[in-house]
Amino acid sequence: MQTLSDQEFNKLCLFAKQNYGIDLSNKKTLVETKLLSYLAGKGYKSFLHFYHSLINDRTGNEAAFLVNRLTTNYTYFMREAESFNFFRDTAVPYMAAAADNGDLRIWSAGCSSGEEPYTLAMILKDHFGQNELFWDTKILATDISTRVLEQALEATYGEEQIRDLPAVWKLKYFEPDQNGRRRLVQAIREGVIFRKFNLMEKYFPFKQKFHVIFCRNVMIYFDNETRKQLINRFYDFTETGGYLIVGVSEAINRRETKYKFIMPAVYRKE
Repeated sequence: MQTLSDQEFNKLCLFAKQNYGIDLSNKKTLVETKLLSYLAGKGYKSFLHFYHSLINDRTGNEAAFLVNRLTTNYTYFMREAESFNFFRDTAVPYMAAAADNGDLRIWSAGCSSGEEPYTLAMILKDHFGQNELFWDTKILATDISTRVLEQALEATYGEEQIRDLPAVWKLKYFEPDQNGRRRLVQAIREGVIFRKFNLMEKYFPFKQKFHVIFCRNVMIYFDNETRKQLINRFYDFTETGGYLIVGVSEAINRRETKYKFIMPAVYRKE
């Protein structure tokens, strides 16, 4: 069985950090375990052999595999429900009252398999109802993992994934498929735009700022400095009065950000 040397591990760590901001420095066993079967199946002679293939692969397929394999995309509808309740009860009414052009810009950064942005879309659908025609409420949802984006576009989920949704939503916004799962209706699917995007890109290609940015349970993969830089970039792309919503375990150091603390996991640009 192949083993991951310190030299090979350091090379993979550097690649993940420089290209994706992912900090693997204390996860040698995880990296070795996650990659072993793939290396054997692809005929790689060593982790170093895989690394050379990784940095020379112009298709990006090996890098996509590495990201998909080493990041955990565990999620389900209404995970950390307090954030969605705040969005529904406070953020949306405030933004709707303050907006003068019918344009609400919301970004789900690190959207995984779509549960988060689709939940936001259902909340917006409920809030605006028949007045939705007068609003532009499409949600931008991004992730670096091609695998989870494909799942998100499919928009089909098992009963376990939707167990915490309100019963009325299950009836109103889902339809059964032939495999005993449920697929979101077209009106909700069309409310979300999915794109592959790396949060470590040098430039954010957005022409306008966002009223709400969700970035939950993503920064747990980053070291403190990378996390600080990303939060400051989010701030620059947040509208005045807008919100950044992070995971409940991702408290932001208030001395290192201009965001104002509102409640656990919720911050506001004033």
